This record gives sequence, C-alpha cells and structure tokens, in this order.
Amino acid sequence: MNIKKGDNVMVITGKDKGKTGTVQRVMLDRDRVLVKDINTVQKRTRPARQGQKGQTVTVARSMHASNVMLLCKNCKKPVRVGYRKDGDQKVRYCKQCEATN
Repeated sequence: MNIKKGDNVMVITGKDKGKTGTVQRVMLDRDRVLVKDINTVQKRTRPARQGQKGQTVTVARSMHASNVMLLCKNCKKPVRVGYRKDGDQKVRYCKQCEATN
C-alpha cells in the first residue's frame, strides 16, 4: 500500500468525493485507511447508568485505500505514486511532477 499514516489524501469516490484530510490510521490487513473528519456517521449510544440519557456521537469510519489518492506536496494534486532508489533508501515520488514525497 502506498499510503502511510500522516499523509495528506483526497477522496476520489463516494459521498465525500473531493474532500481532503490526513490519514490517522492504516489497516494493512484489510487495505483500509481512516482519514480525519472524512466518512463520519452518527452513532447513538445507550445510557451507561440508570437515569442518564443516551447520546448521539459522531464517529469516523474507515474507507478502502483505493478510494483515496495521495496529494503531492509540490503540485498540490491527487497523484499516482512510484518508488525509486535514492542511494540506499527507497523513496516515493509523484508520477506527474517527479518530486519526491
């Protein structure tokens, strides 16, 4: 997977198409990512004790990694990512402007 925690991404499909956010969590085993303030739903919680009221809580849900694209720091567009060797390190680069991310 070419997306890491802390990357800025843009949603390319779904109800939040066009929105951008920061990746908070990457679930490699399921190919899913959790993006801050994207794909949120309202969840109703039951009262914890007798006499308390239930609440409505906004929760962020994960989305499939194929629904987001990495935003290039140089050209500020959603781009495909390539990999190349830079000395001993493997680095990601933007396929459009060739800048390393």
